[in-house]
Parts: sequence; C-alpha cells; structure tokens
Amino acid sequence: MTDPPGAVMVVRIKRVYEPVEATDGRRYLVDRLWPRGISKERLDLTEWLKELAPSQELRAWYGHDPSRYREFERRYHLELGANRPLLERLLRESRSGAVTLLFASKDPERCNASVLQALLAGELRELEAVGSSSPGARGVARPGR
Repeated sequence: MTDPPGAVMVVRIKRVYEPVEATDGRRYLVDRLWPRGISKERLDLTEWLKELAPSQELRAWYGHDPSRYREFERRYHLELGANRPLLERLLRESRSGAVTLLFASKDPERCNASVLQALLAGELRELEAVGSSSPGARGVARPGR
C-alpha cells in the first residue's frame, strides 16, 4: 500500500498551554510529568505517551540548560531507540493525518518535543524518498542521528 499523491504527513509540536485547534489532529502529551494547572479535559488528549519522554535522569541532567542541548539531543535519541514500536505507531498515524506533540517547556526550540518532532520528520522524509509504506522498513531513532 502506498500513500496517495499529496498525502499529508504532519507532526507538529505545541505547548500544553495553547488552545486546542481542529487542525491539531491526534494530540499526544510527550512529557513525563503532568503539566501544572492543566486539567485532562482542557488538554483534550488522544494519549499520554510518558514512555517517549526523556528519563528522569536525563531530564534532571539537562535542566533546560541551552549549553547542554546538543548532548541532551544525542542522549535522548539513544533513549528513544528503546521505544521503536511507539515511534513507528506515531509515524503511521502521521501518514494518515496531523499529529501534535504536546509539551510544557517554555522553550519550544530546545525541548524533548522538538527533538522528537525532528526525528519523526526525518523518518517521514526518508520513507517518502524510498516510497515505502512501512515505517519499519527504515530504522527509527538510530544512535548518532
């Protein structure tokens, strides 16, 4: 099975404090901790994917220090490699409609959701380039990427 011409493959990131929009598609919280001051109803989640959040140890080490971001990104990629089935599920879902990764961090450019978004976008580009219909045909979260 191949994607129809012009198929939309979208993975967005969004702070949990921004309003829900119809264009969000499936909404996944990708933080390990529930965001302060947000009710489950207000967040309107498809699912909370704690398993895709950085480990407590990595989160504590990073501490949102911009000088540690590149190393955080490298270490987080390694952690994500252990969650290949969940990553492949998100890839499949993003090939059939919008997926929004929700996070609480104040810095959308240097947070786990931006790393995850870039990883998924890269995998989607690779899949599109080879014309594969199976996310499992290419590796996800390979070390050193």
